Amino acid sequence: MTDLLELAFIGGVIGVAGSAAIDIWSLVLRRGFHIPTLDYALLGRWIGHFKHGRFAHPKIAAASPVAGERALGWIAHYAIGVAFALTLLVIWGTDWAHSPTILPPMLVSLGSVVAPWFVMQPAFGAGIAGSRTPHPWHGRLRNLGTHAVFGLGLYASALVVPAV
Repeated sequence: MTDLLELAFIGGVIGVAGSAAIDIWSLVLRRGFHIPTLDYALLGRWIGHFKHGRFAHPKIAAASPVAGERALGWIAHYAIGVAFALTLLVIWGTDWAHSPTILPPMLVSLGSVVAPWFVMQPAFGAGIAGSRTPHPWHGRLRNLGTHAVFGLGLYASALVVPAV
């Protein structure tokens, strides 16, 4: 298998697994502890407004819905997970995936919290790092926890990805 194909395969597998770990964690938070998590339809709504040149909203939940926003949001969630997994592999190489250690995926996943804090949340109307929400530190800690779970998902899946 070529290096590029191996990178794409491993990145795809561990990125999907890391994103699925987030979904399981979010389900536990919502159903077990009644803690709200991101509705991916809102992510899809935000992306759906890009074609109209709209990249920021005073409140994304109040923005007009777009056709297929839920599916678009879920696809984006998994695509973003794969992109961060590929980032991990570009930095540490596919050799990391054949002998994974915990530090690289945790660094990438905790570093990836920059995206929601400085891009998504401000564009959704929540301010930088959720500063305009009623309890910003609650959201920030949830974000860090969710991204740590993503890193654990990347690591755990790399342990079982077949050597190519």
